[in-house]
Amino acid sequence: MNFKRIAMSLTFAAATTLAAFPQTPGQTATWKQIPVPPLPVFKPQQPKRIQLSNGMVIFLQEDHELPLISASARIRGGSRNEPAGKVGLVELFGEVWRTGGTKAQTGDQLDDFLEVRAAKVETGGGPDSTSIGLNCLKTDFDDVFKVFADLMQHPEFRADKLDLAQKQAYDSISRRNDEISGIAHREAVKLAYGKDNPYARQPEYSTIAAITQQDLLDWHKTYIHPNHIILGLSGDFDTKVMEAKLRAAFEPWPKSADLPKDDIQYHPAKPGYYLIPKEDVNQSSIHLVALGTTRNNPDYYAISVFNEAFGGGFSSRLFNDIRTKRGLAYSVGGGIGSNFGHPGILQFVMGTKSQSTIESIQALDEDIANLSKESITDDEIKHAKDAILNAFIFRLDSPDKVLAERVTYEFYGYPADWLDKFPAEIQKVTPADVNRIATKYVHRDQLAVLVVGNAKEFDKPLSSLGPVKEIDITIPPPPGAKEEDSAKPTASNEEGKALAAKVVAAMGGEAKLATIKALKAKVTLTQKTPQGDFPMHMETIIVFPDHLHAEMDTPNGTMNIVVTPQTAFMAIPGQGTHDFPASQKAETLEQIKRDPIFIAAHSKDPNMFFTAGGTEKVGDTDTRIVDVMADGTPIRWFVDPQTGHILKETYRTLSQGGPVQGQTDMDNWQSVNGLNIPFLRHNKQNGQDSSTAEYTSLELNPVVDAKLFEKPEKPAAQP
Repeated sequence: MNFKRIAMSLTFAAATTLAAFPQTPGQTATWKQIPVPPLPVFKPQQPKRIQLSNGMVIFLQEDHELPLISASARIRGGSRNEPAGKVGLVELFGEVWRTGGTKAQTGDQLDDFLEVRAAKVETGGGPDSTSIGLNCLKTDFDDVFKVFADLMQHPEFRADKLDLAQKQAYDSISRRNDEISGIAHREAVKLAYGKDNPYARQPEYSTIAAITQQDLLDWHKTYIHPNHIILGLSGDFDTKVMEAKLRAAFEPWPKSADLPKDDIQYHPAKPGYYLIPKEDVNQSSIHLVALGTTRNNPDYYAISVFNEAFGGGFSSRLFNDIRTKRGLAYSVGGGIGSNFGHPGILQFVMGTKSQSTIESIQALDEDIANLSKESITDDEIKHAKDAILNAFIFRLDSPDKVLAERVTYEFYGYPADWLDKFPAEIQKVTPADVNRIATKYVHRDQLAVLVVGNAKEFDKPLSSLGPVKEIDITIPPPPGAKEEDSAKPTASNEEGKALAAKVVAAMGGEAKLATIKALKAKVTLTQKTPQGDFPMHMETIIVFPDHLHAEMDTPNGTMNIVVTPQTAFMAIPGQGTHDFPASQKAETLEQIKRDPIFIAAHSKDPNMFFTAGGTEKVGDTDTRIVDVMADGTPIRWFVDPQTGHILKETYRTLSQGGPVQGQTDMDNWQSVNGLNIPFLRHNKQNGQDSSTAEYTSLELNPVVDAKLFEKPEKPAAQP
């Protein structure tokens, strides 16, 4: 059965009536005159349900359109079941389950095995389940299924793959404050559910670091059992033959005890205004949130129609008013959210420019208040129903989608015909039902209002609407960082002073360093990302101790960065000038003070301290560890006691995602007019490669135009 063709024919059925529509001479037909026939009843092919003696439930859905077979197992137990001290466990489990391989084959060997067959076996983890799936040609199914079954029952969770997954998780944590939309969504969930609710928790460096290989093995031992599994297969097979294969593979697998029922508490935030300042953006993301409902709520169908009419699309009331008529929002919408297994979130979401933030909130307030004065009209309800029902067919336009729906209902305990009833239940919804929903669920005085944006550019202070609570999204530092910071030196010891003197001599001596007031360098900066290396060319000017100017080549032109004690900004081609957040400004000023040239040139100043203690191998060299306090800025050096070269330094720094542990390995020491410095620096953040910086030229004490450090009076010109 070609589901997609059926779906297209149903969707465009109304269009076929145009030719048959009678017209009188001279009359022009309009779309409103075209009779629209009722949508025909659609009964998709249902999968066969099988339950093994050990409790495993299997659904088989034949589809002979292509010679492919896919399978997916959904297994009870997800991140909501993680210990609070090991949030991220299921995420790592889902990753290392596949990459760690089986007892018989490593993950890399499985990669090679599957690649030559153009097949996939993949694993993952989610809020309430973990999963394992396969996709392959029909002719390769037996071989690929053996891998699938072996991985399901005998995974290895190799330590090197766990270590790699943890480093990737660290990188995700460090970047989680990059995007305004991601911040707003994450923090809105916390407001709706409560910050300690399992559906709202987020991994931290400490919780990821706490996860061990044994934790993954224990999770598998606890949750991966046949009576917790719902397995669905779709593709080009004979149901009787496939059933026999699956019974042979899984029937001998013994069942385990049933899992205890979850007792999850929800503690929504108090109504009011919540602000997350983000000074490096020119727009605001606004969420009005409260706790939603579940899909087994008898009101679900009326809620669906209300959501579509009020905030569901281009024809919704919110879109027509706030975006189309008032021109306030880039996007606006929302409604009463619902999930299968736990409450959804009631939320209304807007994106607007910073200068219209308060006006947009007030506009949304008006539209919500008007629900009690201007009911959802019959016409709005008709449009909403049509939109829902015309889109409905695409939930079932292929056998694998039908299968996925049935697996979902089985997993959450919904009736097998739950979706079959959906169109009829939507049709039954009356205007009275829809307007009852608005009165019952949407109460403006019960909503928490979250605003993420640049408060300095708001049209009015957020506090003009009511008391404001600021949310701190600072990322807690990795384990051990606080201990290192607590050891900041407040005095030098004798070995520390001696090693500092060696560093000074190795860099050119006191007399030479005392002459250096500024530097001009051309640098190739290569950013390291999961998608590859991205080199950029830049020119930097540093005037010690607290002025920096950088020009960076970008595809759109030259971007300028300026940091001084008085100002800090970047000028982006076509986007104007943007001030740095105070934290980023302070961090850049500290970077200047961490420069070895600055420290060495001021090694005898009374606010410079050097404390030596401990040895660590860097490459083949046994270095001495020197804790440095440079005019209030801490840094740790790893010094070669023979040459006086600094081979490595570590420090606390600020990435785009928050505080991180920084490390710089120094190499390729060269002399420029009597000054010796490393021309190549390899940088890491939280132990993961982040960038390399290679000097291509260096000029000492260049002539510097003071205007370079002045903020432009006008925004940068448009290209």
